[in-house]
Amino acid sequence: MAVWAAHPRLGDFEFDDEAVRRLWPRLHAGDAEPLPAQPAVLHAWTLYHRGEFRRAYDAGLAAGPAGTTVANRAACIHATYLEQDERAQLALFQEVAARAAEQAGREPGNAAAHYLLGYALGRHAQAVSVARALAQGLGGGRVRVAFETAIRLRPQHADAHIALGTFHAEVIDKVGALVAGMTFGASRAQGEAMLREGLRLHPHSAIGLLEAAKGLLMLCGEAAADEANALSERAAAVQPLDAAQQLDVALAQFELQDG
Repeated sequence: MAVWAAHPRLGDFEFDDEAVRRLWPRLHAGDAEPLPAQPAVLHAWTLYHRGEFRRAYDAGLAAGPAGTTVANRAACIHATYLEQDERAQLALFQEVAARAAEQAGREPGNAAAHYLLGYALGRHAQAVSVARALAQGLGGGRVRVAFETAIRLRPQHADAHIALGTFHAEVIDKVGALVAGMTFGASRAQGEAMLREGLRLHPHSAIGLLEAAKGLLMLCGEAAADEANALSERAAAVQPLDAAQQLDVALAQFELQDG
C-alpha cells in the first residue's frame, strides 16, 4: 500500500489509551461504538483519535477481527480527507467495502460493519459521481440496506441516520423523486426524517450538521436555505474533540467560506 499523507495538524491531540477510555462516550457520540475490551484494539483507536491514521489502520488489522472496525474507519477518513490520488482513494473505499462486507457476514449483529459498508460504497459512488454509480448498479440498494441495518442494530447511531438521509437526498437529487422511489426506495419524507433524527441524536457533530445542511437543500430546495446556512455555521463553529473531528470542522469552515 502507498504511503499515506500525514494529518496536517498531527500532534494537536496527544491522547494516551487512558484518556481515550475516559473520553470514549464523547468521542463516539456519533456511532455509539462500544468501548473495546482488548487493549490492542483500544490502542488502535487511540492512534486513530490522535490522527495517526496509517498506524491505526495497521494496528487494527494486527489486532485481528476485533480491530477491523478501527482499521476500516482509519482507511475511510484517510481516503475521504487526505488521499489526493483518485485511483488510490477509490481502491481504499473498495477495500473497506470488501472487508466490511466480510465482517458483516461473520458478525451480522455488528452495526459498525454495516455502517462502514454503506459508507465506503456511498463515498465510492460520490467519487465517481452518484449518477454514474447508480447507472452502473454500484451501491444503490446496498447502501440503503447497509445503513438501515446499522440503525436497526444500533438505534443511537447518529452517523448512520445522517448517512441514510444523505443517501435519500443524493439519489433524489440525481435521478428525480419518482425514479428514486421506484428503483432505489428513496423518498423526501424519509430522507428528511433521517437527517433530523441524526441531528437530534448528536447535535454537535460537525460532519452531521454539514451533511444535514446539504441534504436538506437537496430535499427541500430554497425552503431550507436559511436552515441549511445556520447548520453550516454551527458545523464550522464546533470545537473538535480529536484529530478526525478536526478534519470535519476544517471542511465545514472551508465550505462555508467558499459558498
